[in-house]
Amino acid sequence: MSYLDDIAWNSDGLVPAIAQDAATGRVLMVAWMNAEALQLSVDEQRAVYWSRSRNKLWRKGEESGHVQPIKELRLDCDNDVIVMQLEQLGGIACHTGRESCFYRVLENGAWKTVDAVIKDPKDIYK
Repeated sequence: MSYLDDIAWNSDGLVPAIAQDAATGRVLMVAWMNAEALQLSVDEQRAVYWSRSRNKLWRKGEESGHVQPIKELRLDCDNDVIVMQLEQLGGIACHTGRESCFYRVLENGAWKTVDAVIKDPKDIYK
């Protein structure tokens, strides 16, 4: 039996994967993994995800250079969420050019952007 058999994959064969900065604890992003993405992440020691919109595997940083080397993988108590402690190369995880995809805070009933763009996405994705 493989560690992959322990995962409670959803009906689409996916599991959510939370990318967390190992140094700061900040949640950088949430993406999806299928069994192949998780196996490749373990083998390559870098985050590999399943893109639901493109219906294919994607290695984080393959276009942007913002690779996510993995420090530790954890599985939650229900076996249905993975947390990846990682290093965010380039300091940008979000396709908007920010450190984290979680850059808005709810204030007075509205979402307020609180994190600045580090690099314009037009300069990241050619």
